Amino acid sequence: MGIGLVLLGMRLRWRTTVVVVAAALVTGIAAGLPLFSATGIWEELAGGAPQWVTRRGPVGIIDLLGKAFAENRLMTLFILTLPAVGMAERYGLQEEAGRLIRRVRAATVGRLLVVYQIFRILHGALGIRLNGHPSFVRPLIAPMALGVTTGGIRTEKVKSAAAAAENYGNFYGQNLSPVQAGILLVFGVMQGLGIQLSVWDLVRHTLPIVGFSLLLAGLQFWWLDRQLRRNGGE
Repeated sequence: MGIGLVLLGMRLRWRTTVVVVAAALVTGIAAGLPLFSATGIWEELAGGAPQWVTRRGPVGIIDLLGKAFAENRLMTLFILTLPAVGMAERYGLQEEAGRLIRRVRAATVGRLLVVYQIFRILHGALGIRLNGHPSFVRPLIAPMALGVTTGGIRTEKVKSAAAAAENYGNFYGQNLSPVQAGILLVFGVMQGLGIQLSVWDLVRHTLPIVGFSLLLAGLQFWWLDRQLRRNGGE
């Protein structure tokens, strides 16, 4: 039910935060969880005075959401970059990025995005989190990709391809770092199931997947270049 709500919300373009929180609430309620953790209750004891008696119960949905936010609050640090990016854009960052890429004669949208994907994979392997969409894709990579084309009907395809390069590189690249949350989560689950391995074993088995993602992305971006050439750069 929760997954279905997420798919419906994304399809109808509802606000993402509202959709995710609503899906969490629906999932928790369907699982029989209370909204709040029942950790205690006021009871009258033998002396007649009420006293708070601690009782352990199922963890509430709101408590789970709060705990998850507190544990992952570092993900919101990208908000600090927004004023700097906005100021840079106001003074011509996107236009300058477009002019820079037009000086490279061999540059195409596909080649640029493959290079950026490799860049993100390397940063992920080093354990560096860049929050790529607000910090790189919107102010730099998308304008550079659009600078290679002449705009027109393919503008949205180029923007979405730039976002895809970020998603591919970040998602798979971070699994090459033994200190990233994804690897540590899988490691913890495996340990809990009694499967003995190291985080480096997980990194090693991630390498073929990263290579395969680069291959598929390369084909996708090559096909985009072909479509752009067919439409005269539009």
